[in-house]
Amino acid sequence: MLLSFRFANHRSFADEQQLNFTPVYAPAGESPDSRLSVRVVGIFGGNASGKSNLLHALSYMRRMAIYSDRAVEPGLGISPNREPFRLDPAVAETPSRYTVDLHLNGVRHTYGFTVDDDRVVEEWLFHYPLKKKRRVFEREGDNFTWGEESKRNDLERVAAITAPTALFLSTIARFNRRAEGADRDEPQPLHDVYRWFFRTRIRSRPGLRPRNLGAVWSDLGDDRAAIVDLLRAADVGIVDVTVHSDPPQELFELDDVDADSPVTTPARPRKRLLFTHRGPTGLAILGYQDESTGTQQLLDLAIDASWVLNRGGVLAVDEIDASLHPMLTAKLIGLFQSPVTNPAHSQLIFTSHDATLLGTFDTEEVLSRDEIWFTEKAKDGTSSVYPLTDFKPRREGENRQRRYLNGNYGGVPDISTYLFERALATREATEGDGEE
Repeated sequence: MLLSFRFANHRSFADEQQLNFTPVYAPAGESPDSRLSVRVVGIFGGNASGKSNLLHALSYMRRMAIYSDRAVEPGLGISPNREPFRLDPAVAETPSRYTVDLHLNGVRHTYGFTVDDDRVVEEWLFHYPLKKKRRVFEREGDNFTWGEESKRNDLERVAAITAPTALFLSTIARFNRRAEGADRDEPQPLHDVYRWFFRTRIRSRPGLRPRNLGAVWSDLGDDRAAIVDLLRAADVGIVDVTVHSDPPQELFELDDVDADSPVTTPARPRKRLLFTHRGPTGLAILGYQDESTGTQQLLDLAIDASWVLNRGGVLAVDEIDASLHPMLTAKLIGLFQSPVTNPAHSQLIFTSHDATLLGTFDTEEVLSRDEIWFTEKAKDGTSSVYPLTDFKPRREGENRQRRYLNGNYGGVPDISTYLFERALATREATEGDGEE
């Protein structure tokens, strides 16, 4: 599970920021130490305040950890390209930094790296068996330092072929995800950290599944039943979801020898997702394109949520409330909060503009006090992220939704009514000048 995420010099964030999952308040009858981390973090803030950029920083770290060894192009620098804070050239020239604190298999791990436009500057991994800090490796440029417990021969061979623009974590995962001959009970910090990144799902912007949704659905296996149950419970009219395979059609291609002689090649059958609805005269079948945008969005979120809830990991969603009713969004959040539906202690990070999520549904809080964070952008263009707990909120009797909209917590846009009215007046005057 994720304990904290720290990063610096990424998009609108110049200074180091920290998103902390450590519980501050304990539920009734529990102590704060009984939980290592909260299961849900909701991030609220005005437009362009940094919400999406925060998730982008986590997404960038994940992509580097998994794919940096495969995206090496000599002379082209880091890929995927980093995106530093560009409003200050002096900051943009400094390295960007990313760090996660994780609790994996009962042991805390700290992994991180710094990169500039040309290469990986630093990289490190520590773990804390028996709560004592142990170095797995540290890297400065091309120089590696190994921990006493590390299998140096195996690691040194991979380090020797690690490109300057690639992370050691992703390189060793490609060649040897688990040390050969290692006992399953033996600590495998490199393997465990890589696996955590692989299990993290990040939806960096609202969007729908690609056209091959039928193939995606077919690969879900046992997750399909849970997703159908969720769609039924959401009262969107769907009673079942099936896949229909269209018969394969031959594709015509031009022969390389005789351009006037077409040849045929077999095509794979196309799988289409079909939705069964109950109508006034019985059941009706609709296609994906016939469903509302909200239903499509719900299905998309349900696919990712089911995958993460069943396997453990993190699901990060930008604008989780897009096209969804607030009550439905609250129910999705509740799936991660409940130990019954989330026994693997999976975690949800989301951004939202929907202030109703700061309130209650059915007399129950949607988010607890230590699950709420805000982003805010200063006059100089720098973003910051901070928790509601900084304001010492009361457990009961505090209308957080109203206080947020009133600006008591910050994180709301500073809207100028005067400038809006002047802009509208200017437009009306311009249109008036063009009349005959």
